[in-house]
Amino acid sequence: MSETISFDDFMKVEIRAGTVVEAEPFPEARKPAIKLVIDFGPDIGEKKSSAQITAHYEPEALVGRQVIAVTNFPPRQIGPFMSQVLTLGFADDNGDIVLAQIDKPVPNGERLM
Repeated sequence: MSETISFDDFMKVEIRAGTVVEAEPFPEARKPAIKLVIDFGPDIGEKKSSAQITAHYEPEALVGRQVIAVTNFPPRQIGPFMSQVLTLGFADDNGDIVLAQIDKPVPNGERLM
């Protein structure tokens, strides 16, 4: 387990809900990945993410799905693609990523509390 942080430290990380509006394979990535465009609502807008989720997801099945992402990390260059948010998930027993999910719809841009 990591060191204990304060609630104020936790509140510095913006974890928000968004809906995938575009998804396509990312063959140029070093590790298999999918390029996502995620709508975080009118205040944040659409952001791009590279997600290493190919073991469990096909791009076309992701469109319309709500995901959870950290929206206030700095952008990160991944090959020819600029990833603007970190889409969140957990490793399964094989180390493959399973998306963290929301079990009921929430507004795009809603912040995790």
